This record gives sequence, structure tokens and C-alpha cells, in this order.
Amino acid sequence: MDTQNCFHCGLDIVKEDELIFDEKNFCCNGCKTVYEIFSLNDLTCYYDFENSPGASPQDIGGKYDFLDNESIVSKLLEFQEDSAAIVSLNIPHIHCSSCIWILENLQRLQKGINFSQVNFPEKKVRISYNSDLVTLREIVNLLSSIGYEPYISLENYEIKKGAVDRSLTYKLGVAFFCFGNIMLLSFPEYFEVKEFWLDNYKPFFRWLIFALALPSFFYSASGYYVSAYKSIKSKMLNIDIPIALGIIVMFVRSTFDIVLDYGSGFFDSLTGLIFFMLLGKMFQIKTYSFLSFERDFKSYFPIAITRINTNSSEESVPVYDIQKGDRLLIRNQELIPVDGILISDKAAIDYSFVTGEAVPITKKSGDKVFAGGKQIGEVIEMEVLHSVSQSYLTQLWSNDVFQKNVQRKHKTITDAISRYFTPILLLIAFSGFGYWIFFDANTAFNVFTAVLIVACPCALALTAPFTMGNVLRILGKKKFYLKNALVIEQLAKVDTIVFDKTGTITTNKKSNISYEGEALNDDNLLLIKNVLRASNHPLSRMLYDFLPDVKRLKLNDFKEITGKGVQASIDGKLIQIGSADFVCKLEENSIKQTSVHIKIDGLYCGKYIFNNQYREGLENLFRSLKGEYQIKVLSGDNEGERATLEKLLPAGTELIFNQKPEQKLDFIKSLQESGKNVMMVGDGLNDAGALAQSNIGISISENVNVFSPACDAILEANEFQKLHYFLRLSKKAMTTIKMSFVLSLLYNVVGLSFAITGNLQPLVAAIIMPLSTITIVSFVTIMSNYYARNSNNYVNFKKK
Repeated sequence: MDTQNCFHCGLDIVKEDELIFDEKNFCCNGCKTVYEIFSLNDLTCYYDFENSPGASPQDIGGKYDFLDNESIVSKLLEFQEDSAAIVSLNIPHIHCSSCIWILENLQRLQKGINFSQVNFPEKKVRISYNSDLVTLREIVNLLSSIGYEPYISLENYEIKKGAVDRSLTYKLGVAFFCFGNIMLLSFPEYFEVKEFWLDNYKPFFRWLIFALALPSFFYSASGYYVSAYKSIKSKMLNIDIPIALGIIVMFVRSTFDIVLDYGSGFFDSLTGLIFFMLLGKMFQIKTYSFLSFERDFKSYFPIAITRINTNSSEESVPVYDIQKGDRLLIRNQELIPVDGILISDKAAIDYSFVTGEAVPITKKSGDKVFAGGKQIGEVIEMEVLHSVSQSYLTQLWSNDVFQKNVQRKHKTITDAISRYFTPILLLIAFSGFGYWIFFDANTAFNVFTAVLIVACPCALALTAPFTMGNVLRILGKKKFYLKNALVIEQLAKVDTIVFDKTGTITTNKKSNISYEGEALNDDNLLLIKNVLRASNHPLSRMLYDFLPDVKRLKLNDFKEITGKGVQASIDGKLIQIGSADFVCKLEENSIKQTSVHIKIDGLYCGKYIFNNQYREGLENLFRSLKGEYQIKVLSGDNEGERATLEKLLPAGTELIFNQKPEQKLDFIKSLQESGKNVMMVGDGLNDAGALAQSNIGISISENVNVFSPACDAILEANEFQKLHYFLRLSKKAMTTIKMSFVLSLLYNVVGLSFAITGNLQPLVAAIIMPLSTITIVSFVTIMSNYYARNSNNYVNFKKK
């Protein structure tokens, strides 16, 4: 009799419990209710991704009433500011694309949820919500009602090192013990030694071998069975299916041999196979963990923050040197890198990087401010509560809000190969078995098992992540920090590079500054320096460093208008600093220069003229780039530097001046519409729009806090001349991926050829399989390291 399966969860339906709703069968009222909820909210697409993807919701009663306690909730929340709150919940049932889809559409089920983001590998969902409209208890109850009950334990939220999963180590240890002892007991069988005691105890030794094989078969290989079962259940055939099938066939056949006294079976090959495959998996995990560690903890963001010392002096320090108790200076538009207490009277903090909401929140002295906020307006001071979290900044940078819509070609190739690999492999294995069974049953079983084991798409699947991981590590060590591995692929496609001028190809540190106009007295210099202190524009920073030290004054109504200038009131006087248009001053002479104009209390005073110092190696960099890329320079300044730049840069470099931020963005867009892959190199703050619009946005960091999620990479300023090297290395990374694809395909063709002809024993196949993974990982690591050295030599040669 055919059994009906629940439309929601897929479980068999007991006839007397069957419920029919909307012409669909359900096993219980809970599953029917979930379907009704999804139907009412137009979320039935949930069932299009996978068949019966859900789980039966459990009756939780008042299980989560403790979440009404605010002190408990505050421990669970990642972020809480006014009504905005963010929580990460562990959802054990997440297992397929339908789960991801429904959990990322929670805002359609519950008013007050702003957005939700799934971390599939960690089985977590990060939810941003409005605590005035919905409580955490209501969110948890909602998740439970649709079959995604979270696992909540306050211990999970303590700041401590997470427990290490040692299950693979234990499985490997058991497999090694079984394999070693079975090999030892099998020696007399190998050499067919004829001896009285051995012959009499041969059955005993065979059953002892059988007993020793059981822990390896049932425990060490359990991961392959579970993975294969889940794969079949979700109707997605993965590589663990043929591996699990090969192990089971070898076990059944070997048991059959011992029971009927045909021989000792293949338990030595079986346990050896499991041991070597687990060894390969261990190598893979350890190597990838090392690459992740290198990226997360050694390739720090090259950004800096201003620290106020005990003697009131200010110094720019790397963001990771900040310690608890330090006092920090945060300027307009700067990111707050760490939780702290506000010392200044008041502040307006924009938490859009964290919550997606761009409405500034007003804070007063003594209030807590959270990492990830952006200061809007005048300069503020804060005291640090704890050191900077690398993972938190990385999380901010990787927020989906700032991701660009690009396709990963190598990912598509890997997915396509993996999808067809297993069915083709099973077809070859059964065909080989069907052919050889008419000639030799022993060879037929060997061929079947060897084919299932030797072929391995793992090498194909590992090619891209290991290459990208190693290149990320190399670039990070060279102070070029990328948002993610996808950026490498995009860098390789770039054909047009657009440079901003001020703060990008010019350096903030060196500039010959002179003043023209009415003489400025000490009081005027005091006002000017205090206004400049709150600004983060490259020219503001240069002029601030140029002017003499003065006492600090309180600013009122500070404003920074992007592309124009800054203004503030001090003791009733309005100070305006910026372009000629901003201070309503017409340029009187025909000589155009980079300049900053000063207006105090309605009276024009004069201007500071900047004779820009261009970055070291700029001429050589542009010369080496010219043959491969179209180069363009955009500037918000006037054409005063045109003659200097034309002399410095290669002929044909397009120079465009007087560009406002929105015009830079439109210029990038027009290049993209003409089919160009554009890389924008800017200062990260004033060019945020253009950086976000470009295919790749690179922010230059020079002792200022310019971190912006709009950019795809941050380059430390003193490594600017290596830009061509980084571009070339990204192209070589893609070449390495293609080469290793060919190598791994070649391995599979050769391995299968030997296996199908009966010339490959299962144990040898088991040794070769992890060796292929080790070979591919070694190959991509060696090649990417080789190209890392060789690309630099090539670039240096081109400069000459």
C-alpha cells in the first residue's frame, strides 16, 4: 500500500491522523498551520526550492517566557540602540535552500522585523528588528511556530573561545587503530604461511578482524552515511553517495566471505580506505582553517584612529592598538571602531552600517556608543570599553547591504561538475561491474569499489577556495585587504582604472603649503585649526597638521558639505573653510591652483595654496599600467595641476577636473554602460558613491579612519605603487584555478581508466583519493606563491 508523505515536512502520514487542506496532505495540525501561515503571507515559494523542506513545529507553551526579562535579553543581543536591536540565533533545523529563503523573509511574517540574514555553515540567523514593535520572545515564538525553534543558551553568548569539534580527530584515531591491527592480523593471510597454530586459529583471527572492522565501519565512516542520506533525501546527489556505497559493498562482501569461509575478505582495504579518506579530510580542514586564521587575524584592516594621550597630545595609531580605557577622537563621518562611553556633551550617531537605518541617534555625555556607528557632525571624544573586534568589523564590511551583484564563474563550473559527477560515476561503476561479473566476480567487485572511491570531485571543488584563500593571505600580508574572495575574480576582469586625485595620487603627509591674503592673527588661527580638527577631508588633515598647535575650543553647528567645505560657529563667529564657491569668492587670477579659502564672520581672509606632493612611484605605476588598462584621473579641484600631471603621467591619460561627488558617480556609470569593467581608487570617504558604483572600489588609507563598507578593498597608502602587482596577481590566481581544474579532471580520467580495466585495487584507490586532494592543494599553494614572487618581478621589469 502506498504511503502518503506530509506536504510540509515529508514524514509518512498515519492514515487516522491525516489532514487535508488546500488539496494537500499533512501529518499533523502543526504542519497544516505552518502552510496556512505561508499561504496567507504569499510565501508558498518556500515549497518550490525543495520538496517537503519543513519540520513539524513543536508545542512550546511558555518555554520562552524568560525572554520578557530585559536583563536576559540584553545579554543575548549583539546590538541595542533605542528601538533598533540585532540578535543572532542558532537554528539547528537549517538544512536547505528553502530554509534560507523563509528565514531571510521573516519581515513578511512579522511586523517590526527589518531584515534577517542566514549564516548557513554555522546554522545561524541574524535578525535586525524594532523593539518597539516586536519583542525577542515574539520572534522566537514565531520561529518555533514555523518549525525553526532556536537553541538558546546564555552560555553561548559569553565572550570565550568556542569549543573545538574533535569528532573528526576521534574518528581518525579509531580508524587508524582498526586499520593498523587488522593489517597486523592479516599478514599470515598475505603470505599464505602454512603453520599448525596459524591454520587452527585462522577462523578466530578472521572473526577478530571482523570485530575490529566494526568500529571503523559504524563510527569512523558514519559521516559519509549521514551525508549520503541527507543528499538522497534532498534529491541532490553528492560525492559521499558513491563513497558510502563503496564502503557498504566492501563490508557486505567481506562479511559474506568470512561467514561462508571463502577467505578473510577485504577488511584491511576497508579500514585503510576509511583511514586515508579521513586523513585527506583532516588535511583539507586544517589547511583551510589555517588560511582563514591568516585572513582574519594577521591581515588587519590598515586603518587608523586618533588617540588622545594623557598629556592631551593627539596621535594616529593602528586601530588594533586601542586598549580599554583609551580616549579616542572621532571626527565627522568617522567610524566608531569599538564600544565606548561618550565623553563629549552630545553626539549624533548614524548606525546605518549596523542596522540599515540611516536616521542619526542623539547621544549625550555618559551614554554608551556601539562599534559600527558613524559620527555625524562635530568632533567627539569617547572612552574605550574593550579592545577592537576584528570579526565584528569584518562582519560589518561583509553586510549584504554593501555586496555587489556579480557572478562567480568558477563557482558555476564547480556546481555543474558536482551535479553531474555522481550520477555519471555511479553509471560507470555499475557498467564496469556488469561487464566484469561475467568474467571474474572478484575483479568485478574490485572494479566497482575502486571506481566509486578513486574518482573524486573534491579536487575540483577545492581548487577555487584554496587558491583564493591563499591569494587573500598573500595580499593581506602585503597590506592590501580584500572584502572577500570574489574581489580577486573581479580584479582580474578590470580593464579601466579611475583614480581620484586629492588624497589618492597625492599624499596627505607631504605638501608645500603657502598662504595668500590678509594676515591672520593668533585668534584667527585658533578658530581655523579648531574647525579643521573635526574634518576628515585630505586637505583639511594636511592644513590641520601644517598649522601650529593651539588650545581646543568648543564648536557649534559644525557642518561638512561634501565637495565644498566645512563650517562651524565658535563663540558666535561663523567660520567657513573650503572652495571659492563655498565662501562666495570669485577667483581673481588666471593661475588655477589647489587652494582652501577662509572666511571668518562674513569677511573673506585669504587662501592656503597647496603645491601637491605626488605619491612615490606614481610615474612608474602609471607607465606600467598604461599598456594593459585605460587610465583616467578625476578631481574635485580646478585645473591648476593639469600641466604638472600631463608632464608626470603617460601620454593619453585622461584628466577630468571640477568633479563633484555625484559627477564622479555618473562618470563611472557612463563607463560601465559602454561595457567597461571599472576599478575606482579613492580616499574612501569623499568618493563613497563612486566606489560603490564601480565594479571594484579601492580605498587608500593613510593614517585616517576612512573605513567604509562601500569599498571592496583597503590599500595602505605606502603600498600604492604595488597596485599593478596586485592586479597581475589576481589574473594569475584565475589562471591557477583553470590549470588546477584541468589537472584534477586529468587525474579523474586516468584514475577511472585504471579502475575500470581492473588494474586498480580498492586500497590503492583509497590512498590515491586523498593524495589527489593533497596534490591539488599543494599545486594551487605553490603556484599562487610562485606567481606572488614572479608578478612583482614582471611589474618591476615593465617599469624599466
